[in-house]
Amino acid sequence: MSKKIKHAYSAYSKDAMRLLGASIRAERKVKKMTEQDLADRVGVSRSFIWRLEKGDMRCEIGAVFEAANIVGIPLFDMEPSRLAVHTRQVEDKLKLLPKAIHKKEKVIAVDF
Repeated sequence: MSKKIKHAYSAYSKDAMRLLGASIRAERKVKKMTEQDLADRVGVSRSFIWRLEKGDMRCEIGAVFEAANIVGIPLFDMEPSRLAVHTRQVEDKLKLLPKAIHKKEKVIAVDF
């Protein structure tokens, strides 16, 4: 029997998700799309779109990004070509950083 773990999201994260969901809803309506229209384009259920637009933090990020893209909401403040360049820059930076981070245990000397 598995227990569901409740995530404690920060207020900032919850506010950002509510803003994104409401923005997607507004743009969908401007484009005169129904929830089902958007769901079909994203490849999800209508109830997923309803949850997304309400700011549900459990929505799959890939589908959220796709919904935002379909209704025309840019997720980063740059043109798509700049997004690819910036992604490569971050990937290059990651190559210079350690592959994994390991916590070192603090050894306390006991010299009595």
